[in-house]
Amino acid sequence: MILTFLISTIAVLLAAYLLPGIYVDGFLWAFMVAVVMGLINLVVRPVVDFLSLPANVLTLGLFTFVIDALMVMLAGWVLEPHFTVSGFWWALLFSIVLGLLVSLLNMLFNRK
Repeated sequence: MILTFLISTIAVLLAAYLLPGIYVDGFLWAFMVAVVMGLINLVVRPVVDFLSLPANVLTLGLFTFVIDALMVMLAGWVLEPHFTVSGFWWALLFSIVLGLLVSLLNMLFNRK
């Protein structure tokens, strides 16, 4: 589990480095972003997914990207001075880049 958070932390740092609309205040706060995102995905995400099911069906699943961006913006709001997101489009791009980086790092470390 610690390796999962470390991989997510590295991915958050890389994504923040690549995207000028995202700011993270160092390794410790990138770790906190990974923890908060994990908690948001554990607690808030299932409720939002359930409530947005009709919109998700109508958009053939594309509304999931909107939900991902909103979850990133929520994490930015919780960790405000140390993790900032400049807007919805940066949050959307961050969630896509973060997902790709986590997948790439998991492949690199031979994790499934």
